[in-house]
Amino acid sequence: MYKSMKALWLVSFRPMGKSKINDLYQSMFVDSVDALNEDISFSLTQFNEANVKKFIKNKRVSCFYKNISKSKLPKGKKYSNKIMLEQALDQYIKKGDFTYLIFSTADIIVPSNLFEELSKINKKNFCGLVYPNTQVVNGKLKNTFWPYYGIDLIIFKIDKGKAKKFRKIINSYEQYDWGIIENFYISVCEILDLKKINLFKKMNVIKFENDFKSFSEDRSWQIKSWKLNQKYFLRFLKKNNLSTLYAYGSYYYLLFKIFNFKDLNISLFFSYLIFYPYNLVKKFLNYFKF
Repeated sequence: MYKSMKALWLVSFRPMGKSKINDLYQSMFVDSVDALNEDISFSLTQFNEANVKKFIKNKRVSCFYKNISKSKLPKGKKYSNKIMLEQALDQYIKKGDFTYLIFSTADIIVPSNLFEELSKINKKNFCGLVYPNTQVVNGKLKNTFWPYYGIDLIIFKIDKGKAKKFRKIINSYEQYDWGIIENFYISVCEILDLKKINLFKKMNVIKFENDFKSFSEDRSWQIKSWKLNQKYFLRFLKKNNLSTLYAYGSYYYLLFKIFNFKDLNISLFFSYLIFYPYNLVKKFLNYFKF
C-alpha cells in the first residue's frame, strides 16, 4: 500500500449539450478520476461554457469553481489556459495542503495506477507525464506506440516554494484558445529545475479524438490560434532566458527534452524511431512536393 496524497487537478470542460459524443468523453473522464479513489479536487475555471455547472453538480465533483466571462478576454477568444493556471496555482498555494498539481484535458481516460506509480518516485519535486497517448480514432483503439502529437496528462509534484515561483513566472506568459500548452509546461520545468519523467512504460493514457466541428474549431482556427500563442510564448522564453526552440522546434525539441534512457521500453523506443525519421522524411517530401 502507498500513502495517499492530495491533488489539485487543473481541467476545464467544453459546453455540455452541443455534442453527445463529447459529453460522453467528458463524463468518462470524470468517472476515471473518481475511480482513482484519491483525495482530488478539481480546479475548474470556465468561460461561460453552457451547462458545465449542472454537469459537475450531477457528478458530485469536488472542485474550486470559477466562471470568468468571455467579455474579460480579448475579442473573439473562447478561453485561456494561462488564466486557468493562475487560478489553479493560487488555490494550490492558499487553499489546501496539496502534493500534486495535475494538468489534463477532459477527453482522456486516466490510468488507474497513476497515484500508485507516482508514490514510487522518490523525489521531493518532479514533473511526470505520459507520452505518447493511446489514441482512439473513429471509435477504434490504435496501437499504443504511434507518436501522435499531444501530451494530455502532466503531473507536477512541487512544494509551496516552487509553486510560488511558478505563479510568479507566469506573469510574463499569455495564452488564449488552442495550442502551445505542453510546450509551455515543459519549458517551465527548466526554470523550476524539475526532473521530467515519462511514465509511459508504467501506464497508458487513452485519448479520444475531439469533435471539433461541433464547436466551430476547424484546422484553420487551430493554426491561427497556435501561431498567435507562439508569439506570446516567444516573449515568455526570451524574458526567462530559455531556448526559442521550445516554440520553433515543435515536438522534435519537446521529445528531445523529455527523453531519458530510464523511461524507455520497446514501445517508447519505437515511438521515437517512428517520430523522427517518419516525420522528417514526410516534411522533406512535402517541402519538395515529391
